[in-house]
Amino acid sequence: MGTTNRFEQQPNAREVSRRMFLKAMGALVAVPVATSLAGCGGQRASEAGSATGSAGDAASTLTFAQAAEPSSLDPALISDIASSNVTNQIYENLVRFNEDCSEIIPWLAEDYTISDDGLIYTFTLHQGVKFHDGTDFNAEAVKRSVSRQLEPDRLDSMPYASFNFGSEETGTGVASIECPDDYTVVFTLRAVSTPFIKNLAMQLSSPIVSPTALDTYDNDLSEHPVGTGPYAFRSWDRSQNLVLEAFDDYWNDDNAAKMDTLVFRFIAETSSRVTALGNGEVDIIEGVDMATADTVESSGKSILTSEGMNINYIAMRTDVGATSDVAVRRAVRQAIDTEALVQALYGDYATVANSFMPVWMAPYDKDIEQLPYDPDAARAAFAERGITELTMLTYSSQRDYNAAGGRELAESIQGYLEDAGVSLTVNSYDWTTFLARREIEAWDLCAAGWIGDNGDPDNFMNLFSDTEPSINVSRFADDEYTELIHEGTATPEGPDRDAIYQRCEEIVADQVPVIVISHAQKLIGYDPSVKGLICPQVGTYDLCKVSKG
Repeated sequence: MGTTNRFEQQPNAREVSRRMFLKAMGALVAVPVATSLAGCGGQRASEAGSATGSAGDAASTLTFAQAAEPSSLDPALISDIASSNVTNQIYENLVRFNEDCSEIIPWLAEDYTISDDGLIYTFTLHQGVKFHDGTDFNAEAVKRSVSRQLEPDRLDSMPYASFNFGSEETGTGVASIECPDDYTVVFTLRAVSTPFIKNLAMQLSSPIVSPTALDTYDNDLSEHPVGTGPYAFRSWDRSQNLVLEAFDDYWNDDNAAKMDTLVFRFIAETSSRVTALGNGEVDIIEGVDMATADTVESSGKSILTSEGMNINYIAMRTDVGATSDVAVRRAVRQAIDTEALVQALYGDYATVANSFMPVWMAPYDKDIEQLPYDPDAARAAFAERGITELTMLTYSSQRDYNAAGGRELAESIQGYLEDAGVSLTVNSYDWTTFLARREIEAWDLCAAGWIGDNGDPDNFMNLFSDTEPSINVSRFADDEYTELIHEGTATPEGPDRDAIYQRCEEIVADQVPVIVISHAQKLIGYDPSVKGLICPQVGTYDLCKVSKG
């Protein structure tokens, strides 16, 4: 699946890609771009927020620089990696993923059982665990943490609630939660759900929060996170940094924080993060790309690379506007040379996506046929339907699945569509603003991405059956597809289940609610003094075991 072999077979692809990329870059001045200034200005590394003075001694402080700041610190209210990078250090789950695979291991629950009919999950909890505010962790705390995300208490601002815990309308998910005693929790499901146990290990929605904090802060821990994790919240200086401190009463000695202080700095531009790392201002940076990898290494720093469980894609509205016509969506797909685009933007640090799921995760992509690059067919289809203008929404920062950045991706798409006779207006915002504008602004195309939460195919393909717009960005709705998802959820792992999700892939390729672009590698830059840093196969970084020295 390597891109090198593909381009050896297509010697003109690099030149086509280079021409389209430069053309798109040149069009930036002429195209109206709405850019929110917060968080995306031209920062110098020294101006992007310093931990000095607020985070303690440098020798006992670990500083992690990321491209965007969290949208929230309440795990029930987030759906982005910038937030979960932080919350993963604060909160914990009943179960978790093993660090090098998607195997489930007990965590806050010391053990669990599943009934023979697959409907009842019984968890025996660890005793003596405390939340950061001194509240006891017990069965009622677990029930409270999950129940607020069940109907009728579920809020519209809880994007993963229906994804993880189902709904009465669809006949899926959690029907009831019972607490026979202080350290036993029983979940009863409405229907068999193969991925349910993995959903409970996810860093979004499933982490357990303090019931006392929920009472104190009116069911919203966005700025007042309280969990049981190895690090506790100290402060958040907006647009600058967020500081955590080691939790002295943490319950698990083997997983206790190795540093006194953990600082997250928000540096939007990749080059500024690289400079900050080179200057010794930060210890770890996310989002290294092909343009800066050599700079990181030449400054004496190191790079950690791993295969990402992700998809970089373009969503198209299927419910309103020009792209509600499947013929228009197909034309957009045919207008874009994804192989050339991926090589130009990501080089050898990403693979061209043939399916919505990563190639290595499961063999669901082997027989999927995406519409081929055919600019003449695209031009004819646009002309036939009178399509001369479209609008694209994008983010200005880099993401784990898109190291080149959302604006750069949009500008490349802009060049391809221009060649097909369509003018594309690009509206670009910083990450937090982008998330808000995506729900209320009119657009035809939208830069998007997904980082797998649990290693299960349902976690990728379920997106297109969800009714939550922040999950199902295209608002795709198809009865056959939804029924397949229900079947896949209830089917045990094996060939029958594989066939269901492969059929889901075929429907997505035919109906084109999204254009799959690439699967990105993770590139993390770090100082050689950093010890114990890993890129987990599933989820975000677990920084409690990371030290310096």
